[in-house]
Amino acid sequence: MAIILVTNDDGVHSPGITALYRSMQQIGDAYIVAPDRERSAAGHSLTLHRPLKAEEIRDHVYSVNGTPTDCVTIGINKLLPEKPAIVVSGINKGSNLGDDITYSGTVSAAIEGTIFGIPSIAFSLINSKHYVFETAAFFALKIASIVLEHSLPYDTLLNVNIPNVAKEEIKGIKFTRQGKRIYDGSIQETFDPVGEKHYWIGGGQPFWEHGEDTDIEAVQSNYISVTPVHLDLTNYDALVSIKKQWKSIDILRGLDEKV
Repeated sequence: MAIILVTNDDGVHSPGITALYRSMQQIGDAYIVAPDRERSAAGHSLTLHRPLKAEEIRDHVYSVNGTPTDCVTIGINKLLPEKPAIVVSGINKGSNLGDDITYSGTVSAAIEGTIFGIPSIAFSLINSKHYVFETAAFFALKIASIVLEHSLPYDTLLNVNIPNVAKEEIKGIKFTRQGKRIYDGSIQETFDPVGEKHYWIGGGQPFWEHGEDTDIEAVQSNYISVTPVHLDLTNYDALVSIKKQWKSIDILRGLDEKV
């Protein structure tokens, strides 16, 4: 039976990871290795300044006092009986759309699995006060089953965002590109009791890039968004154009390494 590593950034006790774990138990020998507390927006960070502790809080469930990336690294190398066949991260309480994926601990856990050469998927449920985890877990099972059977392209993970509606309201699946989302007014000023100014990052009004093939457009229309994310961040078109442009710049002439 395939070993499945289940992780998240909402913490080991999140209802989202419980729902994902139960669905993965239907297709493999699932293990949870997750942060001991919420680590949202941790990004792809490793803990290097202190030792980490992994505690088995019940059978097949480990709590780690570190980041989602820590959890995947320790889980693969130290806690699981063998290298997992797949890494699944989530189900995140809130979307990971557009530029949010660069901050997301949920997506970063899938990135770490991909670095280890393991097919990896990040699952997120669109923001709401009342999360329908049953819907997300149902489709996570279907998508993970396909990936287990057919794998994924090299250096590529799937970022999956699921509308927060009943299963019957899901219109289908769209394969999408990463959209663009920015926030206006996301940094708030606040003052402590002695009058010192502080800043609080979060909130603000989001603005989206419009486009029929974006992740944001898909979920707004009640489609599941599946975005293949490549770890090679090189802009190959820019690489070609910059090489051509910079050859004519005098300051670069005479350097040992040619542009």
